[in-house]
Amino acid sequence: AITLLTELIRENFRNSKLKQCFLPALGELLYLIASKEEKGEHPRECWAVPSAAYTVLMRCLREGEERVVNHIAAKIIENVCTTRSCHAQGFITGEVGPVLWYLFTHSTGDSLKITPISALCRITRYSPNAFQSVIEKVGLTAVLNSLANGICKIQQYMLTMFSAMLSCGIHLQRLIQEKDFVTTITHLLESPSTFIRAKAFLVLLQVLINNREMLLLSCQTRLIMYIERDSRKTMPGKEQQGGSEYLSKCLDLLIYHIVREMPGILGDILIAVTNVSGRKHPSTVQAKQLKICLPMMPVVLHLVTSQVFCSQIVTKEFLFNCGVLLEFIRSIDSGETKLDRAIGQPASEELIKTTLLTFEAVIEHPSLLMTHRLTVEDSILPQLISLVHSQNVEWRLFSLQLLSETLSVLLSHEVMAEEKGESLNSNIKLLSLIRDLLLPQYEHILLAPDPVPMYALKLLVALTEHSPASIFFTVLFLQRYQNSLLGNTMQTVIALLNNIVANKSMNMMILFEEGLAHHICNLLTEAVALYLEADDKRSTKTANVLLLSLLDILQYMLTYTANIVRQTLQAQKSGTGGDTQAAEDLLLINKPLTDLISRLIQLLPSEDTEIFLSASQCLLLLVQLYGGNNQESMSPENMGSFAEVLKSKKDPRELKLLLKIVKRLVS
Repeated sequence: AITLLTELIRENFRNSKLKQCFLPALGELLYLIASKEEKGEHPRECWAVPSAAYTVLMRCLREGEERVVNHIAAKIIENVCTTRSCHAQGFITGEVGPVLWYLFTHSTGDSLKITPISALCRITRYSPNAFQSVIEKVGLTAVLNSLANGICKIQQYMLTMFSAMLSCGIHLQRLIQEKDFVTTITHLLESPSTFIRAKAFLVLLQVLINNREMLLLSCQTRLIMYIERDSRKTMPGKEQQGGSEYLSKCLDLLIYHIVREMPGILGDILIAVTNVSGRKHPSTVQAKQLKICLPMMPVVLHLVTSQVFCSQIVTKEFLFNCGVLLEFIRSIDSGETKLDRAIGQPASEELIKTTLLTFEAVIEHPSLLMTHRLTVEDSILPQLISLVHSQNVEWRLFSLQLLSETLSVLLSHEVMAEEKGESLNSNIKLLSLIRDLLLPQYEHILLAPDPVPMYALKLLVALTEHSPASIFFTVLFLQRYQNSLLGNTMQTVIALLNNIVANKSMNMMILFEEGLAHHICNLLTEAVALYLEADDKRSTKTANVLLLSLLDILQYMLTYTANIVRQTLQAQKSGTGGDTQAAEDLLLINKPLTDLISRLIQLLPSEDTEIFLSASQCLLLLVQLYGGNNQESMSPENMGSFAEVLKSKKDPRELKLLLKIVKRLVS
């Protein structure tokens, strides 16, 4: 039957109507034979397909035939090649690829376009050379244009063909080096089709397996963002679309490969920088190696900032390598190593910035820091502390910021561990690191030009919040910022001081001997004036916060002094002695605080309950310690304030507190 149909078509080849009648029948017979063979049913003698049948079908594909005949012939090839049988081999010729491509590009309707490209895809499964011959004839650019602008089905078939070519190594070197190819494939990840995105991931996987450097271009074209998006869509519990399981498997393969590549990428960078470490004039070979490896550093940053990759790539080895890179950066900053001639100053600065940004991304995951805390303390912190002394203000500020955030995480964990009764030996090591390497240089940092001191103070705030006893703080820089009370730096100084004086284990005499009473007196005088003069809500809120912090500090100071005096008096009454000289010295050194009595009285009529309570408590402590010796305390203005607040208050406890103050003032 096949031979007969073949002969009839060949003898009447110019008769288009007859061909349109016979071709479908021939196609059905060919598909029947191929499917029977695929199922393992042995064909009979009459099922042998003559080579003339393939020749006739190929002639029907050629240019000049009617579109209907072209379409039928392409459909026959498509159907037969969907089976896994030897009969598909008959269509594999040198011209089948370009012929089907021509038919695809010259068809008008979508259905007419889909059939030849589908047939080409089926043939490519048997012989990737068929698609290779298309690229060689029409050029890769034309093929990529058709891929970018094609409809979903066409894109799916073309991605399958590219994947088949890459997996077989055909056209491999050209494709894995072609940036337009990678960019076009990456853009297909925006497709609404799950299957297209899955196949695009597979093609990119084949490229990255053979060319690691293309990972940089892929990251720049938002590959990581696409991976994160589809990872969320395929998470268990999400409503799954058709093909989600296939997409999930493709994603897993790509993610697994990228994670495996990470140590190699970072390893190459480390080898390149280690070879030039300490050299001011790298050789030509070394410079070439730097230019190849260092541009891959942004890939590390892209992966660390990804929720999908971060937990998989941040390991003990990774953090150790970050420490090595930070040590190399310190070498560049100190002038021991010079890269400007080898790779240029912009590239050198980009390496430093990217490395610091990479560790900043790690800090955003406190659990990772705590998991590898020993590596962080051994390899990262010493290098960051070294960079705090950098001559480059940008790197110095960045290092201070990273130190502040890292130490805050580590020390907060120490506090929680101590509350749970856990013993962490690394606490001693961490505090020793701070004491021995960081604090000795802090006075110079605090006296550096703005905005360095502000960041340095923020770091001290982080330290004192969790471990105040580890800092022996000096207030020598308070006076320097006296003129900018509402500025960020002064607010940070006050927050820091608040943390320190609130710590019961702190030796307050160190602060008193440095003139703390004088500084607090000046600051509170200015803060009260700002509070009373503030007219807009924004400045009022800022002044309120500042004033309350200063009142808290004053209350801590007065409470400490009152406790020392009380203990001395009790010791004298009991006959056990007592250091009266120390108590007298303490009262004397804090006597400048009596200048605040009038300022505190002016705060009593405040409508803010917190300010009233803080001011009245401080005032009571002051008059209990020093009485009404201050001449201004009984001024008409102050008495007016007392009269106003006594009229407005109804709470018996508040009234009792106010009367105690008045009684002590007049006695």
